[in-house]
Amino acid sequence: MSLPPSEHAPQPGQSLGRHTSDVRALVPVRLRVNGVEHALELDIRTTLLDALREHIGLTGSKKGCDQGQCGACTVLLDGRRVLGCLTLAVMAQGFEITTIEGLAGADGALHPMQQAFIDHDAFQCGYCTPGQILSAVACVAEGHANTDADIREYMSGNLCRCAAYPNILAAVKQARSVQAHPGMEGA
Repeated sequence: MSLPPSEHAPQPGQSLGRHTSDVRALVPVRLRVNGVEHALELDIRTTLLDALREHIGLTGSKKGCDQGQCGACTVLLDGRRVLGCLTLAVMAQGFEITTIEGLAGADGALHPMQQAFIDHDAFQCGYCTPGQILSAVACVAEGHANTDADIREYMSGNLCRCAAYPNILAAVKQARSVQAHPGMEGA
């Protein structure tokens, strides 16, 4: 025997009350991305990845695991690699944010690392490629690309489900000499 519905009982699909997840605290956020200033109003819990993809329209950085384990969301903050899915957008204020869309030169010339990834076919499906390239740029800039073992270790936070690792290693090795000596692209 079932009881008649109470006017105070929640109906199927109805919330049991106000939850903290229902509360939105919007704050003004200014992000400098690829040399362009963006004034946004975001929930304080918005990740940098979601701000880039959903609010600015830069979809090169990918949402893979959303837990900081795959590296597909890697972007650069003042040249330092960070995981966009674990970085709050409000914490990125005051930094120059570089995404894959901003890595090429103003004239459209590819960054040496981008060209090396093409030259060595260092991607297959391409999903992880933006994060791989940005991480590789930082790896070289940090001085961690001197040996194959170093490259493997310092790129280990970026996963490639297609297993293009030998090609990624070759690409990093090709680009490191050009990246370490800017202006030698044509040399």
